Amino acid sequence: MSVLEKISSAEIIEIENKYGAHNYHPLPVVLSRGKGVYVWDVEGKRYYDFLSAYSAVNQGHCHPDIVDALINQAQTLTLTSRAFYNDKLGYYEKFLTEYFGFDKVLPMNTGAEAVETALKICRKWAYEVKGVEEHQAQVIVCEGNFHGRTTTIISFSNDENARKNFGPYTAGFVKIPYDDIDALEQALSSTKNIAGFLVEPIQGEAGVYVPADGYLSKAKALCEQYNVLFIADEVQTGIARTGKLLAVHHENVQPDVLILGKAISGGVYPVSAVLANDAIMNVIKPGQHGSTFGGNPLAAAVAVAALTVVVDENLAENAQRLGMIFREQLAAYIKTSNIATLVRGKGLLNAIVINDTEDSETAWNICMRLAHHGLLAKPTHGNIIRFAPPLVMTSAQLDDCIGIIIKTLQEFER
Repeated sequence: MSVLEKISSAEIIEIENKYGAHNYHPLPVVLSRGKGVYVWDVEGKRYYDFLSAYSAVNQGHCHPDIVDALINQAQTLTLTSRAFYNDKLGYYEKFLTEYFGFDKVLPMNTGAEAVETALKICRKWAYEVKGVEEHQAQVIVCEGNFHGRTTTIISFSNDENARKNFGPYTAGFVKIPYDDIDALEQALSSTKNIAGFLVEPIQGEAGVYVPADGYLSKAKALCEQYNVLFIADEVQTGIARTGKLLAVHHENVQPDVLILGKAISGGVYPVSAVLANDAIMNVIKPGQHGSTFGGNPLAAAVAVAALTVVVDENLAENAQRLGMIFREQLAAYIKTSNIATLVRGKGLLNAIVINDTEDSETAWNICMRLAHHGLLAKPTHGNIIRFAPPLVMTSAQLDDCIGIIIKTLQEFER
């Protein structure tokens, strides 16, 4: 194809539909460029990005410090595997463990890989430290969870679309209602085989479901009482998204095992990590878990740059401040609205509930109209729209976006 030849959004979508597996249902917008809080489609239209690649782009699209780190490292050394040492990994591990307050980190690539890693560490700890009989360890999970789509993870999912016809499923999980401390205590006290409690501090894919104040701190205390690992999946909620460096920090909780991904690299390169202290992490010995790409020098350089941006630009504080403004103004509008019933969230991870059934197309149609007005968002669970812009957003930009959202909702009032 000539460099001067232009191809339309419709043509690109047709090519993807023909040659790509149909495992996603995107909005019909074809993006070709991003900068800060903005993205542009192939026709040149500019949009506010209110999804941030599911909170992977907290630092904004193509942040120059992160991109420079990527380019500089890519021109030097990209991959060695873990068969050898490289000159970036150790520094990255020291930086990351001090940044989050843990003894050790096990580097991986994707969020789902990190969750799988945390589950393996948890089970091995249960057998070798806690004394659970081999093959009997159980992990408590929550209904409505989303931790990825590997075979093990979908085994304890409630999403039948992700589960159906992918069995047989992996055993060893106990499912309880989310935000129910009594159910957690009952599960913990029912058997000595519980190894860990895997939880999202806020359930993102479930519709930005925020638990009651005190839930996380009480859950951590119960895990300590029953000698069970508290495993926080902060792949989506971490890295300043909710107004704190980690969402568990809203309740001053330090998890036993911390799972990170997405914004740990600012959306520039796949990076994930599992952090824990020596008493837990030291159960992993050479050859028992690994990844060819996990801990590669390119990932290490990018992640250090991305996390430095979070601190230098006060992104957690900005998310906290702008999130309060967002919820206050949307809540004021919703008081008089027929189309929206609720706004909820923390920091700049928020959602509005649309007054229609989960199987309706109303939320999708609202998102299509939002795109028409220059703002990109996506429904989750049918009648919920998640709003998660890059954390580099300014007050003026947020005001503009709130105006777009309210204007769009007004077009659907009935």
